[in-house]
Amino acid sequence: MNHYRNIGLLSGAQAIAGSAQGMVMAVGALAGASLAIDPAFATIPTTVMIIGVALMAGPAAIILHRLGRTRGFVLGASIAATGGLLAAFGLYLHSFLIFSGAMLLIGAAGAFGQQYRFAVADSVPPELKARAVSWVMFGGVLAGFLGPRLASMTSEAVADAPYTGSFLALAAVCAVSIALLVFTRLPKGEPKRPASETGRPLKVLIREPDVFVPVLTGMASYALMTFVMVAAPLAMVFICGHTTGEAANAIQWHIVAMFAPSFITGSIINRIGTHLTAGIGLLLILASAATALSGTTTLHFDIGLVLLGVGWNFGFIGSTVMLTKSYRPEEAAKVQALNEQLVFGVMALASIGAGVLLNTFGWEAINMMVMPIVAAALVLLAWTDIRRRRAERVAQAFPE
Repeated sequence: MNHYRNIGLLSGAQAIAGSAQGMVMAVGALAGASLAIDPAFATIPTTVMIIGVALMAGPAAIILHRLGRTRGFVLGASIAATGGLLAAFGLYLHSFLIFSGAMLLIGAAGAFGQQYRFAVADSVPPELKARAVSWVMFGGVLAGFLGPRLASMTSEAVADAPYTGSFLALAAVCAVSIALLVFTRLPKGEPKRPASETGRPLKVLIREPDVFVPVLTGMASYALMTFVMVAAPLAMVFICGHTTGEAANAIQWHIVAMFAPSFITGSIINRIGTHLTAGIGLLLILASAATALSGTTTLHFDIGLVLLGVGWNFGFIGSTVMLTKSYRPEEAAKVQALNEQLVFGVMALASIGAGVLLNTFGWEAINMMVMPIVAAALVLLAWTDIRRRRAERVAQAFPE
């Protein structure tokens, strides 16, 4: 019974954590522009938030294993609430520096939220892993609608301090998340183990195809999704002449497409396997790039971003479930920390680089860059799947 309780509560917590991030993405740059001396600095606070996620991704995984996941997630939500209050204070004082510091805290808290998928996978039996991960990720559908809408509704709540209300609402949302998390029944913290009891060394693990291939596939899925998603609204408005509203609509449906398939992704993984599911996700990302290269109407952007969202969902969830099957329990903390550091580190680089590369090379070049990365990831997936099937045939032919 605790299995389904954890899945439900973590799905709700994921929705709230995603809403907090969505609120920042919706008004962060606008709030930054209201404080910055030069409009060119408007995106610095949002960039700082992304850097916060990347810097804290690895340490958050270790903290959650040492402190215990329930207490660790409550700590993460508390940091986010503190960041929301500090951001509101910075906006009220009209302080760009305080606001940017608050964004770093909100980003660091976001790194804890990214661990919900591993927490639920490690707390259920093997046959429930795929469905559990996909259901927790499904919470992002609510986040896609709730976050931007709540940020917009509360943006003028504090007189003479635009967007202060949005960040006060963010803090309140995080308080609701804490209330959900205290009812989870997740594994308690692990004491620091002697070196002889921590499993294989990380330098050995990272050489295992069962470990490095899902890590690389997760990196490719997240980096490519971020790279194109960040560049798309800029391309729509400043290169193709579409309206800001059309760009916002395309991004909203992209976010929904990222999480809505989670309703069925677990069942798909159970039916066709993690490798094929992740491979289909990468092919959908490739189809997104091909759609973008075929035209620049709003329909091309809408379809391309929906394909990109579904492709990320299959690629990222498939990679996550694949990775959870590659290590022993005593190796979980180090493998998950490495995965998070690499995945969100490359995501931060993709986010920061997207605008620069778009301005330098253009929208077509952005989508052309997707193709060789997808091709390389597909080759790796095919190689490990063939290797796995061959090992299974040998085991059946020569049972011990």
